[in-house]
Amino acid sequence: MKALVFHGPGHSSWDSVPDPTLKDPADVLVRVDAVTLCGTDLHILRGDVPEVASGRILGHEAVGEVVEAGAEVHSVRPGDRVLVSCISACGRCRYCRAGRYGQCLQGGGWVLGHLIDGTQAEYVRVPYADFSVHPLPEAVPDEEAVLLADIFPTAYEVGVVAGRVGPGDTVAVVGAGPIGLAFVASARLLSPARVIVTDLDGTRLAAARSLGADTVRADENPEEFVADLTGGAGAEVAVEAVGLPETFERCARMVRPTGHLANIGVHGAPATLHLEELWIKDVTLTTGLVDTSSTPLLLTMAQAGRLPLAPLVTHRFPLDDMEEAYRVFEDAATSGALKVVLTGAAA
Repeated sequence: MKALVFHGPGHSSWDSVPDPTLKDPADVLVRVDAVTLCGTDLHILRGDVPEVASGRILGHEAVGEVVEAGAEVHSVRPGDRVLVSCISACGRCRYCRAGRYGQCLQGGGWVLGHLIDGTQAEYVRVPYADFSVHPLPEAVPDEEAVLLADIFPTAYEVGVVAGRVGPGDTVAVVGAGPIGLAFVASARLLSPARVIVTDLDGTRLAAARSLGADTVRADENPEEFVADLTGGAGAEVAVEAVGLPETFERCARMVRPTGHLANIGVHGAPATLHLEELWIKDVTLTTGLVDTSSTPLLLTMAQAGRLPLAPLVTHRFPLDDMEEAYRVFEDAATSGALKVVLTGAAA
């Protein structure tokens, strides 16, 4: 089969590789019909995730058809259309039993495209299938469903839930990239009074406005904008959705006393935590890897038309145009790319 193979920082290629096979009775093999690219994949290519070994097939989110299932798989069977979650879960360890699948102790967690071969390929082996793939309703098309593999559960769990977004809240989001926009879309489920998004990219700010957000350019003093809208108090929830030291510190300046700062962005360098300013404000700081325990809920919301997925998909490619898709996705400032979806021949 063909797959996108990581060859060390700055190097990857669409190569011919051996087809995957079942290694455990709890595995399934999935033919990949739709896959998307993630900002975390770019972090891997830049060398920010040193655990990813040269030779690894990248990718951790996909939609496809089960072609083979191990003897211990009970939730799906060959022929089923499924969502491949970015998180694999054994379902039995102390963390999985608490719904914290991202911290699985038995070889699960974020493993696809990280510690084992991933989804940016024609076929993928998925471990712990009963907890790691989800049957898909026909009403949710492939290119929308694939956004529920990672970006929307991450935005909802690590941003909305951990940040304790509630009705009537003012929420400030730093970063209008795909994860920031997914946060805006999923935060609507909790009815905040306003969501303020800041970014330097005009196209991304326009996308945030289309989802109902107030926007302000990052070079136009967004802290003052938030302060003016809240009578000087600041936001109940500040969301870091970039992964840079300066954007994290901007969130810390925007959050009000007793508020929540939810960090979603993947950081490749240290950020300064100004505890000398934050301790007296009773600010709660949360970070996190997604667990994907919310995926069934989000699938229900998508099926009911309550979750706007389609607006985030800006570019489409056939699966074998993987290298071009990466070029477009990485050069988002020029291409205007938000989410890029690639589909296989059978999709």
